[in-house]
Amino acid sequence: ISSHPGGEAVVSTQSTGFHKKSIRGTRYGDSVMEVDYGVGQILGRLKDLGIDKNTLVVFTSDNGAETLIKQKGGNNGPLLCGKQTTFDGGMREPGIFWWPGKIAPGQVTNQLGTTMDIFVTAARLAGLPLPSDRQYDGIDLWPVLSGEVKNIDRAVWYYRGNEMFAARVGKYKVHYWTWSHEHYEFCPGQRVSNLTTFHQVNRTLDPIVIDMENDPGEKYFLNGSHRKTGLQLVQPWVDEHKATLVPGEPSLNYCDKMVMNWAPPGCEEINYCLPVPSTSSIQKCGWDH
Repeated sequence: ISSHPGGEAVVSTQSTGFHKKSIRGTRYGDSVMEVDYGVGQILGRLKDLGIDKNTLVVFTSDNGAETLIKQKGGNNGPLLCGKQTTFDGGMREPGIFWWPGKIAPGQVTNQLGTTMDIFVTAARLAGLPLPSDRQYDGIDLWPVLSGEVKNIDRAVWYYRGNEMFAARVGKYKVHYWTWSHEHYEFCPGQRVSNLTTFHQVNRTLDPIVIDMENDPGEKYFLNGSHRKTGLQLVQPWVDEHKATLVPGEPSLNYCDKMVMNWAPPGCEEINYCLPVPSTSSIQKCGWDH
């Protein structure tokens, strides 16, 4: 599956024929159906090769579903908003770890994790020491996955551009900045007063605190002693994080529209091939943050 700037998935139906086969009858529904099929094929192949018990399979995503395109996009259930926001609808994804004989089936954990943890976890499992001359944003999740421990204390940061909009520790999420967008509707039908603001609002001096276990939709702000408890838990992590930040230049900071996959195989079958720019134009990416 590849994507184009509008956010809709463009599915190759050349070999699998999933175009308009899903109940939803949309590119998103067809994409999910094809991903499901593809994952099944991969797991089946691992078993056929006899290496399934020596392979860790991780199923996750890079962001929540695209709510900007409404019914044509995905659905984030009770979570607030979608892709391109720092609300949980934009940044919380499924995390499924599968390793027969190593990870007990049927487990559900409340451990906070990020895709950056996969690198650190994989290095540990491979027995490879990490270079000590740099900082790592991920942690080793294997103690939780293996059942050795129930939970690892850690913080998760919600960044938008170079600004940390929110942080979460345990069940508490603290919003230091709020913004959906002044031009695009990333939260259709989900407006929360003073949270899904159209313009960037700095709330660092008066943060919004949410109990994510009881309010995953981020609709109710904590007050009084409950708010104080959340801030006392999260703020020390934030202070330490900001004190150790080192400015860096993004490694993927330049864009060239010519190299994007505008016309993937199978696009003709769904009449969705986009014109490819005729010339290369490398320029600094204009992220709208």
